[in-house]
Amino acid sequence: MSLPSHWPLFGLRLRTPGLELRLPDPDDLAALADLAAAGIHDPAVQPFVVPWTDAEPAERARRVLRWHWRGWADWAPEAWALNLVVFRDGRVVGTQTVSATEFAIRAEVATGSWLGRAHHGQGIGTEMRAAVLDLAFAHLGAHAALSGAFEDNAASYGVSRTLGYEHDGIDTRSVRGEPAVMRRLRLTRARWEAHRRVPVEVSGLAPCLAMFGIESPPEM
Repeated sequence: MSLPSHWPLFGLRLRTPGLELRLPDPDDLAALADLAAAGIHDPAVQPFVVPWTDAEPAERARRVLRWHWRGWADWAPEAWALNLVVFRDGRVVGTQTVSATEFAIRAEVATGSWLGRAHHGQGIGTEMRAAVLDLAFAHLGAHAALSGAFEDNAASYGVSRTLGYEHDGIDTRSVRGEPAVMRRLRLTRARWEAHRRVPVEVSGLAPCLAMFGIESPPEM
């Protein structure tokens, strides 16, 4: 039997006009680790709540590998994190996560992502988040999507505004020993529908539905 027969998520594909998102094979994962080692953001800032990029290049690469392996090992219908690798013209450019806890009850997802530094500012971030939002709302039946960013992360806010997110409060976090304001963002189904611009093709989902804790796709 093939690997997707045992773990059907390996057959799941999200495609937009410019991107493909899917689970990585070992070579894809190595390419993603190389991207992390080469740099994701300006070292003078830390955009992540978990400061995993504050490490030497080799350790950043290993942390990427552990993150993806952990996502597979810890997957459960009650708590899952779909960590997809993003491809542009067949080349690995970053990763996009959509995750949920008790999705069958709460119908809410959260998203997170990063791109290799060389791929910033090209509209990729908007397109890849649009892909997982389409999966969540149109194909899994989500009612809301949550996100957040530190107040100085203009790029992340730009993506969120384009996709229709609204302000949902603030948190104070500690970043490199200093307080930092995290702005929470929320996207409702109605707002998603009003701001839906990126066409997304989803394939290979049917065998995966039980893994997301749902029995059948929603009626749109």
